[in-house]
Amino acid sequence: MAAKRYRSGEHRLFHRDAGYLEGRRVRKSRETRAMARRTGFGKQLIAGQWAAAEFDALGRLWELGLPVPYPVQLDESEMLMEFVGRTDGAAPVAAPRLGQCRPGPELLADLFDQLRSAMLAVARHGWTHGDLSPYNALVDDGRLVLIDWPQVVDVIGNPQGFDFLERDATTMAAWFVRKGLDVDAGELLGDLVAEATSRF
Repeated sequence: MAAKRYRSGEHRLFHRDAGYLEGRRVRKSRETRAMARRTGFGKQLIAGQWAAAEFDALGRLWELGLPVPYPVQLDESEMLMEFVGRTDGAAPVAAPRLGQCRPGPELLADLFDQLRSAMLAVARHGWTHGDLSPYNALVDDGRLVLIDWPQVVDVIGNPQGFDFLERDATTMAAWFVRKGLDVDAGELLGDLVAEATSRF
């Protein structure tokens, strides 16, 4: 198991989270005001929202058969999930992040195919990761696993949804191009937009 704790005053997205939080609602106006003002209580509420959003997203994505860690348990702002990596030795060894890998041409092409397939499946259900980068993807014995989903974005419901989708596609395509794979970010984005809007 791997544990992830959202600390109210330290989460890296608190200073730029407004775009991600659009469309997320709380029932009590007092809580809404506290979150908007970033009071101590408001930050605790936001931390809980991040944890709940990620736990919910992982559960839905896992049920769809997507390459994400299995979510085990949520306790306020701490989540337990499947550990991705080797556990056969004395100490577990986490799978490396994609950004740390230097895959050969064949594996590089396969990893892109896995990425494209996963991104299309996510878009088909109306979502995008929202902060996808080579550091939010693990390579577990040749299998790509996408992690860090607290900011998952509803592409249609969020006014900035297509901007987040474009950023995810552009960021990932650029990494593969830098590693020597001939991919077209515009083509990837076009395919993702087609999937995201296919329900309408």
